[in-house]
Amino acid sequence: MSITLAALGLIVCFGCDVQRRKSDAELGLSPQQATGRRLYDQYCDRCHEPYSSRDKKGRSLQGVFKKQFLAVSGMPANDERVGEMIVTGRNMMPAFGQVLAQSQVQDLLAYLHTL
Repeated sequence: MSITLAALGLIVCFGCDVQRRKSDAELGLSPQQATGRRLYDQYCDRCHEPYSSRDKKGRSLQGVFKKQFLAVSGMPANDERVGEMIVTGRNMMPAFGQVLAQSQVQDLLAYLHTL
């Protein structure tokens, strides 16, 4: 049992770069950003890490708007291009234009700016 606990402790300390999930209030999210966060959790989190530079199926979205250009496509990292990718999809990413209303895409973009 103590070996299992020690191994678990090592995994927690060294094997994980994901931060503890903070509340909307701790992150200082506006109501729009909080709505975007819930949409992110529902549609994006399964493929994209929000608070880690680690990739899942898709690239991490941490800091997506902190650079001038998107890493893979080289397109500008702005609301227009990222919103277009959400709506129409790209490569392995499915399109969400039939799933999300334009207002939801705007909420999601508002949240992505906080990462």
